[in-house]
Amino acid sequence: MEAKNRSSQIIRTSLVGVGANVLLAAFKAVVGAVAGSVAIVMDAVNNLSDALSSVITIIGAKLSQRPADLEHPYGHGRIEYFSAIIIAVIVLAAGCSSLIESVRKLIHPTLPSYTTITLIVIIVAIVVKLVLGTYVGRQGRRLQSDALVASGADALFDAIITFSTLLSALVMLLWDVSLDGLLGVLISCLIIKAGIDMLSSPINQLLGSRVSPELVAAIKKEVMAFPEVHGVYDIILHSYGPDIMIGSLHISVLDTLSAHDIHRLTRRISEHLMASQNIVMTVGVYAIATGDNKHTQVQNMVLQTLSRHKEILQVHGFCYFDDEHRVSVDVVPDISVTDEPRFAQQLTAELQTLLPDERITVVIDHNFSL
Repeated sequence: MEAKNRSSQIIRTSLVGVGANVLLAAFKAVVGAVAGSVAIVMDAVNNLSDALSSVITIIGAKLSQRPADLEHPYGHGRIEYFSAIIIAVIVLAAGCSSLIESVRKLIHPTLPSYTTITLIVIIVAIVVKLVLGTYVGRQGRRLQSDALVASGADALFDAIITFSTLLSALVMLLWDVSLDGLLGVLISCLIIKAGIDMLSSPINQLLGSRVSPELVAAIKKEVMAFPEVHGVYDIILHSYGPDIMIGSLHISVLDTLSAHDIHRLTRRISEHLMASQNIVMTVGVYAIATGDNKHTQVQNMVLQTLSRHKEILQVHGFCYFDDEHRVSVDVVPDISVTDEPRFAQQLTAELQTLLPDERITVVIDHNFSL
C-alpha cells in the first residue's frame, strides 16, 4: 500500500473517532443539562478527552510522512511507534485511575442512584463505543497501525467499563446490591494488562524485534526463484516505520558467473524486493567453487565435515584464500551451543587435522531472521 494512501486512511479513521466522541459528548451534555445531572455533563467532558487518542494518532500519521532529511536519512516513519506508546500510556493511566477508584468503592461502598435517563445514556454510550472500537481496531490491524489498534482498544475498554456500570445498575435495581467496586477492580486489572500488552509492540519495534517468519520465508522463496541463486543466507531487516524496511542478505552463486552477471543479478533482486515487499535490500554474494581443482576439493571437504555436526543448522560463506593458505567458513549453531568460542575452537581443530597446511577461520554466525 502506498505510504501516502495508508497515512490518509489512518487520518480518516482517526477523524471518525474524533467525530464519534464529540457527538457522544454533545448528546450527553444536552441530556445532562435537560435532566439537571452534573454527573452526565461531566461524563460528556470525559468523552471529549477520549478523542485525544484519535488526535494523537492523526498527529503521528502526519509527522511520520515528513520526508527524509540530513539528520533522519531513513525518514520519520518510526514516529508512529511513539504515537502508539503515548496512547498505551493513556490506557494504562486510565486503568490505574479506575483501579484506585474501584478499591475506594470496595472499602467505602455506596449505593448510586440511577434514573431512566441515566440508563439511556449508558446504553447509547456502550453501543457507540463498541461500534467505534471495533471499526478503529479493525482498520488498525488492516493498516498495520499500532496507534489505531491502541485507539480502538481504548474505545472498547470504555464500552466495557460503561457496560459494567449498566450491569451494576441492573443488579442494584433488582437486588439492591452494588457491584461497582468489585466489577471496577476486575475490569481495571484487565485494562492495565491490555495497556502493558499495547506497549510491547511499538517498544519491540523500536528495540529491533525479529521480523515475522512468514516475511523471511517469502523473501527466500522470491530470491530463490532466480535461476542463478543456489542459496539465501544472512537475512537482516530493520524497520523504519510500517512503510519501509531496510536490510541485507547474501546469495550463493557459481564461481563461473562474471562480475557483470553478478552485478545484473543483484540489481534485479534488489529491484524485485523493492517492488514486491517495499524493502531496500543490499545483496551480498558467496561463490560456490566449481570444476576439478583444489579450491573445489577443499570446499567439499570442509562442508562435508561440518555438515556431520547435528548442532550446526547451516554452513555457508566458504572462502579459500589459496595465496594465503587460509580457509574461512561461517556456521550457524543451534541453541544447544552455549559456549560459542569453544565450539569454534573445536571445529577449527577438527578442520585443521584435515588441512594441516591451511590456516582455518571458523566464524560463528547467527540467524537474525528465522
